[in-house]
Amino acid sequence: MQKLLKLPETLSKYFVAALLIIIPLYPKFPFLKIPGIYVAIRFEDFLLAIVALITFVRLIPKLKELLKDNLVRSIFIFLLVGLVSLISGAFLTNTITFPIGFLHLFRRIEYFVPFFFILSFPNLCKKENIEFYVRTIALVITILFVYGLGQRYFSFPVIITQNSEYSKGVALTWTQGSHISSTFAGHYDLAAYLVLILPVFVSLFFVFKGNASKIIMGVTALSGFWLLVNSLSRVSLVSYLVAISISLFLMNKTKAIIGVILISLILSSFSPSLFNRYKRVFDVLYLKFIPKLEVGAQETVLPPIPVFEDRSSSIRFNVEWPRAIRALYKNPLLGTGYSSISLATDNDYLRLLGEVGILGFAAFCLILFNIAIVFYKAMPLIDKFAGIELGFIAGIAGGVVGTLINAIFIDVFEASKFAISFWLMIGIAVYLVKNKKNEQKI
Repeated sequence: MQKLLKLPETLSKYFVAALLIIIPLYPKFPFLKIPGIYVAIRFEDFLLAIVALITFVRLIPKLKELLKDNLVRSIFIFLLVGLVSLISGAFLTNTITFPIGFLHLFRRIEYFVPFFFILSFPNLCKKENIEFYVRTIALVITILFVYGLGQRYFSFPVIITQNSEYSKGVALTWTQGSHISSTFAGHYDLAAYLVLILPVFVSLFFVFKGNASKIIMGVTALSGFWLLVNSLSRVSLVSYLVAISISLFLMNKTKAIIGVILISLILSSFSPSLFNRYKRVFDVLYLKFIPKLEVGAQETVLPPIPVFEDRSSSIRFNVEWPRAIRALYKNPLLGTGYSSISLATDNDYLRLLGEVGILGFAAFCLILFNIAIVFYKAMPLIDKFAGIELGFIAGIAGGVVGTLINAIFIDVFEASKFAISFWLMIGIAVYLVKNKKNEQKI
């Protein structure tokens, strides 16, 4: 235990790098299958267990001081509400079985481990470490891009977990017009990750002065954008445009916003599949709200309109969202417990309300509020940060807003590859800001 307490900062940096690399890149091959649920124990769980042990040993002596941090306290409150909801669902409303519900709660605790690991090593957020992380993430996006190309053009295996059969590690191949998921468990997960990360590289493109650095940032951003477009996630493209706009605004690069958006829209227009998915939404809206034609006082009888629907939207509106709302009605305060709603809700806010009720939803909003407060106190960013620190914080701030938009139509905080990466990046950004604030007080 003493050795873990004295783990050198340099070694801890490589644990962060391991998380940055392995979580997004290692496909979701099951190591141990758990009966009754889709979720399996995988290789990254062992890495997270090691990180969790180090974190636990280092933070337990500081627990009293730790609870003074509003953000940390709000995370504990959220997890506590989840535990109470679990007990309620298992023993009061009888909507879940305790072992399965506990595994779902444990999974959500696991997602926060990287955040607390960052907290346990204050010097992990120094400028030179940020440079190291950015280079690591650039490498990750390059590999994701190469593998995505391989899936589309060279039949690289596709490993996804979108149903019970696929979650067994079945290797599929890409078919014409389908989504690119690269090494992620689904195309939505990949798109959510890119919405969070790409604003960092777009921001750094405008921060760096040297041509070589600009080229690296630009190529990385374009590679990631190709993946985003070919994931065919409509909401994620919109989320990305909002995210980069906010990031550039925070850096006072308002003139660049229009140019970046135009380039993004032009490049995305080269994807017929993505264009057709947007067109399908407009076709549905047009057919649903088409006005009746009238000639004078007489109404013209129109021929029957063919039944046409957008499958993704129909599933959300007719099945998934009503199911979550029904769960909320059963127990408004605590919901029906983790695992009571099936594999997807495709709206993380409704999923929160259904599974952990109004109290759980409010606790999660408190976490987001405390993150926002940290960023707000760092404003204006251009007065307190420069160079890579400025680009990184502005990028993550924009990426967080994009993620919150994504969560309206995607269960982003339930997807392990994204959720683990999200809380890791939040930890780095938040404690980079807090460390800088402490330096300025000295």
